[in-house]
Amino acid sequence: MPLKLSHVRLVGWDIGGAHLKCAAFDDAGGLLAVRQLPCPLWQGLSELDRACELVAADWGLAEARHVVTMTGELCDLFPSRETGVRAIVAAMAARVGEDHLRIYARQAGLVRPAAVVASDVASMNWHATATALAQRCDEALLIDTGSTTTDVIRIEKGRVVTQGHEDRTRLVSDELVYQGVVRTPVMAVSARVMYAGQWQGIAAEYFANMADVYRLTGELPPDADLLPSADGRGKTLGESAARLARMVGDDAGAASFAALQALARELAAAQITRLGEAVQRVEQGRGAPLPMVVGAGVGRFLVQAWARASGRIYRDFSQVLGLPGALAEPASECAPAVAVGCLGRSWA
Repeated sequence: MPLKLSHVRLVGWDIGGAHLKCAAFDDAGGLLAVRQLPCPLWQGLSELDRACELVAADWGLAEARHVVTMTGELCDLFPSRETGVRAIVAAMAARVGEDHLRIYARQAGLVRPAAVVASDVASMNWHATATALAQRCDEALLIDTGSTTTDVIRIEKGRVVTQGHEDRTRLVSDELVYQGVVRTPVMAVSARVMYAGQWQGIAAEYFANMADVYRLTGELPPDADLLPSADGRGKTLGESAARLARMVGDDAGAASFAALQALARELAAAQITRLGEAVQRVEQGRGAPLPMVVGAGVGRFLVQAWARASGRIYRDFSQVLGLPGALAEPASECAPAVAVGCLGRSWA
């Protein structure tokens, strides 16, 4: 149901390369609604305009304040991340007005569009999520597994503690892992698999993605897969099985559906193993492992499975922030948008 314009006073935005996520807040800073839309930004800034128009039609934007974080500057629409940051900021300023807009800039906090330093803004949505969490939780291991990537972030004594501070160094430290539960190509998860009783290689082709895998395991959340499939066909179990069969050089008609489901479970287990490896690297040399894991993102079912298998306490992001029950699920899935909205409550 569309919200009345008078009710929305603040909107938090997480502008990604594939999705737009936003969270609406009222006068008192209470969360009203959360929304995620497909936004394939690599196809042009018009995709951002289109997605914003849909939000504006439901919520209204003109009288609200807006806080933005982003990762979309990394997509190949832009020749550099700095160009991407500038373009996205300019597009949002043109839509809502510079006076109504602030950009999340890590330690600098919320800055005006004219004061943006690209290196403080580019791909900082993870930092916004961790900062909002650190205001409510002294110690935790935040793991945000989304459609494309996974962030592994330590919070110690109410502070965000990381070895890396931008994408390249975070990839070095494993605080950023380029694996998610929807858009990640299957070939990025494992090079060899056990299939139909034999070890074999996997095709290095974008025949299937992890949404197909989790559709076959029954774990893919509703509405998680918002973009076209790898082959442009539908998203039934049979069509996902056909795409996964191509990864092992088979045809779904000739393959056993049970064998393809077993392959999907194996690939899912490989992602959990990779998550565990990342956590081990992040925690190495940092003393005792943090006992509480906070999960965020559409793939937090993986985080929860890993945490339980590791004997750790698990909490959802929305649970720690004390967000309304009806909005808990989308708020955890769209954690950075909710986080920048929460941080924007202090905007004078």
